[in-house]
Amino acid sequence: MSVHTGTSGTVRADIRRWLPALIAAALFALPGCAEVSGGPVAPASGSGEGELSPTRVQLGQLLASVRVVAARGHPGGYERGCKEGQRCAFGPSWTDDYDGPGGHDGCDTRNNVLSAQLTVVSFRPGTHDCVVTAGILDDPYTGKRIAFSKADAGDIQIDHVYPLAAAWDMGAASWPLERRVRFANDTEVNLLATAASVNQAKGDSTPSEWTPRTNRCFYADKYLTVAVRYDLPVTAADNAVLNDIARSCP
Repeated sequence: MSVHTGTSGTVRADIRRWLPALIAAALFALPGCAEVSGGPVAPASGSGEGELSPTRVQLGQLLASVRVVAARGHPGGYERGCKEGQRCAFGPSWTDDYDGPGGHDGCDTRNNVLSAQLTVVSFRPGTHDCVVTAGILDDPYTGKRIAFSKADAGDIQIDHVYPLAAAWDMGAASWPLERRVRFANDTEVNLLATAASVNQAKGDSTPSEWTPRTNRCFYADKYLTVAVRYDLPVTAADNAVLNDIARSCP
């Protein structure tokens, strides 16, 4: 684009001539504005999920990779507790004693998740930036901003995106203990800090039984990523819901 400085009329004419093209180029460069083709999931209108949202193509790739089974099995024998006489199916809660991201770093998994997902984080002195005492959570399931305080630590809980009980029923019952412990403490893909009320409402539900009110594309991406990484299946009902969500993604 050239701008002549000889007359103001020439400058205005050049700007008017180039402005539509510049606006179009800027809009095309924005995330979600470029045309997307291919993938097994049909497109639909925008999801309104903002920067958390994966694309329908990304979800389509995960859906094409995940195993699908007719229904959730019920092998029995699941016990999360680790007291005497209990199965301790996934190891002690939030243990640091596992091989995986954050393992053996001197800090428990819960505090690792809080320090990673909260902003404006404060730590208890003398804990080597381990014990989180305060921070702000942008709840990935509700979109709400929540203040965290150690005094009211129970207000924010850590959710297993692919629930432990569901994983047990869908294949983890046959895993070695070490793999189950790693799964339960996988800070990379399977753990999200959220409001206690949301975590309790979700429980051990899978997508056909529960999805968040907001950021559903984000949730579907997380759930499928865990399933594919650990070769856990989804039920036919879950698969239908996840496909419906994918169609709403940008």
